Amino acid sequence: MAIDDMQRTPLIAGNWKMNLDLTSAGDLAKALHQNLDGLPGRDVVVIPPTPLVHAVATILDESTIKVGAQEVRAEASGAYTGDTSIEMIKSIGATYCLVGHSERREYHDETNKSCCEKIRALLNAGITPIYCVGEKLATREAGETLKFVEEQLRVGLGDIDGEEVLHVVVAYEPVWAIGTGKVATPEQAQEVHGHIRGYIGHLFDPEDGEGIRILYGGSVNAENIDGLMACPDIDGALVGGASLKADVFERIVKFEDV
Repeated sequence: MAIDDMQRTPLIAGNWKMNLDLTSAGDLAKALHQNLDGLPGRDVVVIPPTPLVHAVATILDESTIKVGAQEVRAEASGAYTGDTSIEMIKSIGATYCLVGHSERREYHDETNKSCCEKIRALLNAGITPIYCVGEKLATREAGETLKFVEEQLRVGLGDIDGEEVLHVVVAYEPVWAIGTGKVATPEQAQEVHGHIRGYIGHLFDPEDGEGIRILYGGSVNAENIDGLMACPDIDGALVGGASLKADVFERIVKFEDV
């Protein structure tokens, strides 16, 4: 299905992971509000730990910066101690949610199938999923990266149709580059991003492949963002540690086209 040009507006998302407290999160949100609100030609999302979502969303309520959650459970409610429902995060201001981040896959047994269930439930609730895919170093060294990512996409996006896929953001995060200081070269990232775009076009429709936004994540910083964003199939970044410093994140958001 055809979409308008705004669908590929660059998106920069900051994943705060398990960092900050109420005071420091508020200070960071205020700084971003001051420096990034209303920035043209960019979509910006911050993703705090769940207990801090409401406070951050309140500070950013009248800004153009959106707020996301790091994780949810697909079930609407029930005896799931410690878990968070989609309606809960929606009620406190989240409009995006990460799904399938490699740390959730590793430490909490997230699977492609459970990601599929969450994506379906998030779309039903009007929340934008940011679906994370990517390979470990052994998979890359075995030459199986593209096949591995295809399987993550095939299963994770297996319960949605072509119209809905344009309301999903895909984030390619090579696991070997997350928090390691290593980063895929622009050429490596572009190869996978281009393949993801083509494969989504195969799963749904070529126009859907052209329309979906695909982010790169994995040790993104102020020094490498320009080169990454110069790649034709990289539509933004999922930023980890660099999103915790207002000035660094501001520089990433204000990347230069090169």
